Amino acid sequence: MHSLPLFHRLAGAKVVVAGEGDVAAAKRRQVERAGGVCCTEGQAQGARLALVAIEDRAQAEATARRLKAQGLLVNVADRPELCDFTLPSVLERGEVLVAVSTGGASAALAKQLRLRLETLLPSSIENLAAGLRSARDAVRARWPDPAERRRALDAALAQGGPLDPLAARAGDGIGAWLAAPKAGEAPSTVEIVLASDDPDDLTLRQARLLGTADTLVHDPGVPPAILARARADAARLPRTEQDAPPGPGLTVILRSAAR
Repeated sequence: MHSLPLFHRLAGAKVVVAGEGDVAAAKRRQVERAGGVCCTEGQAQGARLALVAIEDRAQAEATARRLKAQGLLVNVADRPELCDFTLPSVLERGEVLVAVSTGGASAALAKQLRLRLETLLPSSIENLAAGLRSARDAVRARWPDPAERRRALDAALAQGGPLDPLAARAGDGIGAWLAAPKAGEAPSTVEIVLASDDPDDLTLRQARLLGTADTLVHDPGVPPAILARARADAARLPRTEQDAPPGPGLTVILRSAAR
């Protein structure tokens, strides 16, 4: 992964926007839409970020150096080699933001991917997000244990689940989901034998299992690119520790590709 994806809250924060023209104007609109306050380089004290939209390379580089010397993280339009961070193409559905980044390789590619994703996400997904925010206390009360709560949410939001985010009017089912009787969730263990070391060769089911596993038991030869498809907070155990009893929830045993 070339970057650490973050969503930076800018409400009331100062952001330097250096430059003139259409690109700089677009940067100002982005900042203001996120609740930030645009300022000039001369007003940089107390600012959090800086966006540089200057066509001349030497001038853009000099401006970026001055701003970085003041401790700001800097983005330079069309100059990824000068950037501390990049601005993704963003799909917005109310509280749901989906950001697509190519690490500065191609803004056009990021935009086209975002446009494709827009056709997949129903407008009702913003109601689902708002409903889950409102129901947060009720969900915590229903499932006090964090691991149990995460598994309940994963099951509800999975494809075909009562809160499937790609289903029409999914947000309308939150009350019924909370009121439904609890289903017993016995710990389960699933074994995956990899077809290859390429993560793109994972089946949809295998990718889903990796993404929801609580514990991952893996061969030493499983490549990092495959392990990266699992949840970051899933426990990872080499197969030499396989005799240890699995924890609650889903345990995935991941075996290397056959040689």
